[in-house]
Amino acid sequence: MKRAFAVILSIAAMALLMAGCSTVRVVDSDVTAFYNWNGPPPAPATPYRFERLPSQQAAGSSQDHVEGLARTALAKVGMELNPPAARYSVQITANTQIVDRGPYGYSPYGGFGFGSGVFVGGGSRGASVGLSFPIGGGIAEPPYFKRELSIVMRDLRTNQVSFETRALHDGVWGDTLAVLPAMLDSALRGFPQPPPGTRRINVEIPR
Repeated sequence: MKRAFAVILSIAAMALLMAGCSTVRVVDSDVTAFYNWNGPPPAPATPYRFERLPSQQAAGSSQDHVEGLARTALAKVGMELNPPAARYSVQITANTQIVDRGPYGYSPYGGFGFGSGVFVGGGSRGASVGLSFPIGGGIAEPPYFKRELSIVMRDLRTNQVSFETRALHDGVWGDTLAVLPAMLDSALRGFPQPPPGTRRINVEIPR
């Protein structure tokens, strides 16, 4: 009996050690995608260009960075950035909301605290920056981050939306620009004809 207990303790200790030495973390995203190609889906090397809303144009370098990450993700599924010959336009929207969970994790706002919106990349809601403060006493929990990413692909010949996908991710990691590539890969999983419904997709990134 003592020997069995010792083995259990040894296995548990080894598991804790391996977890502590892990060099990767998982970005889990809930992805929902729709498509209506109105003909054959895009073949490899199909050209596209990026499209920006006025608010995204105002975002400048932030949107440049987001589109640079999106270009890498789109290349993985066979799309080629080539504005002069573009057959599709691609609009990328990404934003992060910082959520204050309040002291001891308590939130008087349905679990999400009194948070502030922090905009990354531009979108229909415009750019916003704010501050949030814990309500009440006690030890404040670390902030929580809710992220949303969307990709809309429009056929330039008909001006109709042919592909739309959205990825949602939340967690305690504050390095949005490190998380976005994983969310982009998740959002494009199954392209050009992803399965229906919402899927949970896990992508490992360096810790």
